[in-house]
Amino acid sequence: MVQFSKSVCEQPVFTKLFETHAEDIRNFAYYKCGDRDQAEDLMQEAFIKLWHNCKKVIFEKAKGFLCTVANNLFLNQVAHKKVRLEYSKIPRSNRNVESPDFVMEEKEFMYKLQNAIGGLSDGQREVFLLNRINKKTYNEIADMLDISVKAVEKRMHNALKELRKLVKNI
Repeated sequence: MVQFSKSVCEQPVFTKLFETHAEDIRNFAYYKCGDRDQAEDLMQEAFIKLWHNCKKVIFEKAKGFLCTVANNLFLNQVAHKKVRLEYSKIPRSNRNVESPDFVMEEKEFMYKLQNAIGGLSDGQREVFLLNRINKKTYNEIADMLDISVKAVEKRMHNALKELRKLVKNI
């Protein structure tokens, strides 16, 4: 005599499975993840998968199916968190993406600025670059060039005046 098992696809059978195994599956998931909300979500997702695959799952194997699904869902979440963690470690460029027009204007400006600096007298160029590029104070420049601080101020003033004439926006 052939004995037919209960179909998981029948609503009363599925409800009975849920009532019987929901707490066990939730506890199993909780022991895995240590988070009650996550365990609840894993349990619910396992039962959803059981419902979607009810024709393939034998009633007697339903609890094993639920445990396997809950475990696999948990492992997938862990793998996803690892990927997110690795991705978060990748350094990001803080630089904004500029339009091609902006890049072209910036190159033109830099070209004009370099030509203007090149057109300064040797004394003006030396003082300007030491102050603006090397961040030296007027006193340090005066000591380096063996000139007075007033001479450094005068050279810087003339350099800036000349640069303003040659390049706008300085």
